Amino acid sequence: MPEGDNRVRDICDSCGKIHYQNPLIVAGSLPVFKDKVLLCKRAIEPRKGYWTLPGGFMELGETLEQAALRETWEEAGANIKIESLYTIFNIAHVGQLSVFFLAEMPEPKFFAGEESSDVRLFSEEEIPWDELAFNTIKRTLRHFYKDRQSGNFDQKIEDIQPLKIEEKITTDK
Repeated sequence: MPEGDNRVRDICDSCGKIHYQNPLIVAGSLPVFKDKVLLCKRAIEPRKGYWTLPGGFMELGETLEQAALRETWEEAGANIKIESLYTIFNIAHVGQLSVFFLAEMPEPKFFAGEESSDVRLFSEEEIPWDELAFNTIKRTLRHFYKDRQSGNFDQKIEDIQPLKIEEKITTDK
């Protein structure tokens, strides 16, 4: 434990440099065109073959908004207009913070990027709920459809806890 710190850290024996391990930030968007949302089918692991909102790890030197715009372009070939920060998920057990922006798609132009095998617009009735890649995606979409009824899209902040063995079995089906 470095002097003045409260956590055990990796420290280089030669130079004394402290190597911090910090959470990873996932930034993404919920692109909306009229009454449909844009989803990408993952062409990479984890969860290859499952549907997700466009998003990925933030890079050094970019803002949250820039990361969401970049990931949406890379995965879905879509230009979006960010409206507001919508969902924030603390996923402490895997060292991640995931954020999704509510975004407007001015036109239905998109294509599958390198990390996607398919990209489509879905109405609420068409969402492949059992084929969504991550809990954060399912929660964001559920919030969106509930909020759409009231027209009030307040920001949501949630903690996601690890699944129990029984939950993992039913989630993977």
